[in-house]
Amino acid sequence: MTKSLTSLFDCSEERLKELVSETIAGADDGELYLESSESESLMFDNGRLKTANYSTDQGFGLRAVAGEAAGYAHSSDLSEAALRRASDAVSAVKSGYSGTLADAPTRTNRHLYSDENPIGSPSFEEKAKLLQEIDAHLRNADPRVRQVTASLAASWQHVEIVRGDGQIVRDIRPLVRLNVSVVVGDGDRQESGSFGTGGRKGFAEFLAEDSWKHAASEALRQALVNLRAVPAPAGTFDIVLSSGWPGVMLHEAVGHGLEGDFNRKKTSAFAGLMGQQVAAKGVTVVDDGTITERRGSLTVDDEGTPTNRNVLIEDGKLVGYMQDRQNARLMGVKPTGNGRRESYAHQPMPRMTNTYMTSGDMDPQEIIASVKNGVYAVSFGGGQVDITSGKFVFGCTEAYMIEDGKVTQPIKGAMLIGNGPDAMHRVSMVGNDMKLDNGIGMCGKAGQGVPVGVGQPHLRMDQMTLGGTRV
Repeated sequence: MTKSLTSLFDCSEERLKELVSETIAGADDGELYLESSESESLMFDNGRLKTANYSTDQGFGLRAVAGEAAGYAHSSDLSEAALRRASDAVSAVKSGYSGTLADAPTRTNRHLYSDENPIGSPSFEEKAKLLQEIDAHLRNADPRVRQVTASLAASWQHVEIVRGDGQIVRDIRPLVRLNVSVVVGDGDRQESGSFGTGGRKGFAEFLAEDSWKHAASEALRQALVNLRAVPAPAGTFDIVLSSGWPGVMLHEAVGHGLEGDFNRKKTSAFAGLMGQQVAAKGVTVVDDGTITERRGSLTVDDEGTPTNRNVLIEDGKLVGYMQDRQNARLMGVKPTGNGRRESYAHQPMPRMTNTYMTSGDMDPQEIIASVKNGVYAVSFGGGQVDITSGKFVFGCTEAYMIEDGKVTQPIKGAMLIGNGPDAMHRVSMVGNDMKLDNGIGMCGKAGQGVPVGVGQPHLRMDQMTLGGTRV
């Protein structure tokens, strides 16, 4: 059994609890967040092992919450002296304030992933050899392959959350990822494709021969599709989004706008719309941190609250926001298990876990066949969203024209442009094939990055703006 993180301090666990209790007394909430982590990454690029990194980190973050304010201090020094200094700094937020300590989160015996550390199995040498094998496999697969980049990454995070009442919540979180990208060329023209996969488990499933060969072939397939793609047209089109990873648009354009802090501060395009129709009928959006071994899943969030399956939009109506403990208390609702932080050096805030749209009743082929002149977006790359207005821009990394109900010419340089709330009203058909992404998502907010999942079924969105270079 993994040793408790409280044992790493130079004082007893009881003394730690006493210091935490003293720090939080008179505040509304707070905790001592302890973390020990390991991470490893290898990247094989352009025929050689380009980078190989291994790191460890440990530390604590101490927080006291008083109304809308929070005092926070962190340190990598696990000592009573460091904790005392942090307590002095954090306690300043309580000056002149008298609060009532919120009830502790409910406990859970649920385990969504193994405690096993994925680093070290397989060995570093075996991982490097596999990446070299992926490189050779792709170069032998097609003479047009000009560059291959393959990478493996793993982390193992042990967290313990000590509350003012002495309760300790513990979670051990594995995470792995395999990513392959390919550049192909024909004469002066070059195009790329990529594919990634991962989750909260060991490497075995992803490093099996059929699995890494599938990842490699998908990256190559996408690159070759883009090699014959023509410039995307600009204008207004009916858009069909594929299932799975295109849910990243839902995550960005809608998901962030449904986080509690933006709505409490009324800076979200969805603020004040609870109970109102914010999407077309048939659209149901869920954030679910309880899916076994998924990248965005957590047994408990970073405040110790068990994660949940939270329905955000139901049949087009706004029914819920994602909450951490502070925003939930200030808005008079219950925490939803969405209080997340990048590490002990950061405060928690409302964040997504696995966010997806549920299935409808339409066959994906019927959706495509219903479009006379439109675009089929299979995969997205980067995008930008303004939370306040809901405006977004997303680049398609794999897309095709739809002509008379049939998928035809691949296109490149397509940019999907719109407004999140408006786009949700433009959903006219929802497929019966909801799929989660392959386990590659990262989400950024206020300078913090956390792993997330996305997903959706095939969707038709009517008369969306497409940016392109061909008019």
